[in-house]
Amino acid sequence: MATAHTTKAKTHFFENNDLRQVLHADATHGDGSFTKTKVAFTIGSGSRSVETLCKLLEAGGTCGRIDLTWNSLAYHRQSLANLQEAMKKTRRLCAVMLDCLGREIMVNRDVAQDNDGTHREPDATTIVAGSTVVLTTDTSQAFSASLFPISYPGLPAMVEPGDNLFVGRYLVSGADASSLYMRVEAADETSITCTALSGAVLSGLLTVFHTERSSEGLANKQNDLPLLTAYDREAVASLAADFDVDFLSLSYCRDAEDVESARAFLSSVGSGHTKVLAKCETRQSLFAFKQLVRAADGIIISRGNLGLDVPPEKMAMIQKSMISTCVVLNKPVLITRVVDTMIDTPRPTRAEATDIANAVLDGADGFLLGAETYRGKYALETVRTVCAIAREAEAAFDHAAHFDHLVDEGGRLAAEGEAHASRVDMMRNLQSVLSGGSGGAARLSKLEAIASSAVRAADKVRAAMIIVVTQTGRAAGLVAKYRPAMPIMTLVVPYLKREGLRWRLEGRSSARQALLTSGLMPVLAAPTPSAGESLLEEAVVLAVRQGMLAPEDHVVTVSRTGVGEYMIKIVSVNEFGSGIKHIRPKSLLTILRGQGQNVPDEEEGEEGEQRESVSRGSSILLGTGNESLVLHTPAGPAPSRTRSGANGHA
Repeated sequence: MATAHTTKAKTHFFENNDLRQVLHADATHGDGSFTKTKVAFTIGSGSRSVETLCKLLEAGGTCGRIDLTWNSLAYHRQSLANLQEAMKKTRRLCAVMLDCLGREIMVNRDVAQDNDGTHREPDATTIVAGSTVVLTTDTSQAFSASLFPISYPGLPAMVEPGDNLFVGRYLVSGADASSLYMRVEAADETSITCTALSGAVLSGLLTVFHTERSSEGLANKQNDLPLLTAYDREAVASLAADFDVDFLSLSYCRDAEDVESARAFLSSVGSGHTKVLAKCETRQSLFAFKQLVRAADGIIISRGNLGLDVPPEKMAMIQKSMISTCVVLNKPVLITRVVDTMIDTPRPTRAEATDIANAVLDGADGFLLGAETYRGKYALETVRTVCAIAREAEAAFDHAAHFDHLVDEGGRLAAEGEAHASRVDMMRNLQSVLSGGSGGAARLSKLEAIASSAVRAADKVRAAMIIVVTQTGRAAGLVAKYRPAMPIMTLVVPYLKREGLRWRLEGRSSARQALLTSGLMPVLAAPTPSAGESLLEEAVVLAVRQGMLAPEDHVVTVSRTGVGEYMIKIVSVNEFGSGIKHIRPKSLLTILRGQGQNVPDEEEGEEGEQRESVSRGSSILLGTGNESLVLHTPAGPAPSRTRSGANGHA
């Protein structure tokens, strides 16, 4: 008898059980304060103006999503131009995501187009439960309550009597009535006859989703459609030629082959720097999920369609397993469909607020808002609310347990390789990823060892910030993987990259792409031949100006000193907040001795007046200069500190 594999959910224990204190308003958590959790928002009629986009960026929005499924190319071009203007006005970085139509099956309806390229939504159509509805591949037929022309001629061959079909408004929310469930009664070469299982009022752009007839099927049948439509390819190539596109979101992404196919297309249109996000919308994306995560640059858990394709009682554990896998493999993961009710109301439900907080506690990097900001009445309130809830959850995040879990399991995962790649059972596959197999822990890579040591050092000295000097953002991403309690300033230094006979200045995209990783605050530095002490001084001054550092605070820095060589330093803000404090080595020894460090007797001196907040450590060596310490293998957690500040700066 086979043993059932399950994923063990982590129980969260909180030190602060005084609800009166919990309810007390925190002045440092106002609008504009730094939020580790990222928020991607869909740009549409509810958020398209420059004024609204400025407010969304100031409220905590970090990525603007362009949905190619709806509206014209001219409309999206103007939306991106407005976003650029908003970034200039607010002096805040914002990533750009293009979301493709992909394998979506549409219901063909006559759609009028305004002069600015906006598609005008057709009138609503009422469907009565128990009525007969025919789906036809004859697109010349007119749409009605009993006849739905569909965009995909292969759908009738995919279905069988007894299958379920879902027809709903694109970006449908769970709170509205635009959801029609149907059972297939018969199918021929060109049509599908169905019975409506529910009543619905269908409005807007309508999509069709075919759910599996068997819980054991290996593939959702909606799979022989092309990954990218001809319009997707044209739109991506056109927009990427005129605007900086940081992410491409693949709808109905199935496996690693889809990701590699998308990369090949991006390279062919000169957008090789654009990262690929796999949007998991069907059960097929759950099989060999680890391989999909390894291939992609990030994961979007599209809970709307995925929730239709898996039993509702399984959804919570599937989501937790997916998040855990992404965290261990160091890939950002976004959650969709979190505040559906805020499309029409200014406040979320209790369940939605709890849903957001639990996702943060589970390790999600951020949230992707769809209809809430695309056509919702309260786009700004939605971003503010999601950020506020996320900040409260971040304050309760168990950083020590998260760190210990990654240290215990991360090395084993690296040793595991692809030994279990052939498994198709989703829960078994994810459990294999999390347990790491057998053979003991392997050595971490040099860069990951540096990243984990930096986080441990920051906890030891109760640092207020970690600063990572980087060119590609990889080092900063590894630091963020360990979820330190303090913000991570990602200081991106641009560099020249040769492409054939041309040279290209790289760095801007790396800074913006950091805006989907929890905890990172990217700052784009001026191009410089060397990232020395002066650059760190400027970064510290910037953080002080933003209210994220105060005089006497400790800062842990990570920088590269040569090919394959990295350095961790601990510096302190001077008493005026105008830069880095320069301390004599003897004073530092006195500090360490006063805090319990093992200092040689011959080094003892008379100075004892400076008592910095440095806790016990190991293998701490003095640097060659007087300004810092060089740490190698410190250990020990420390409590978090809440700071205010911006989410990203140009």
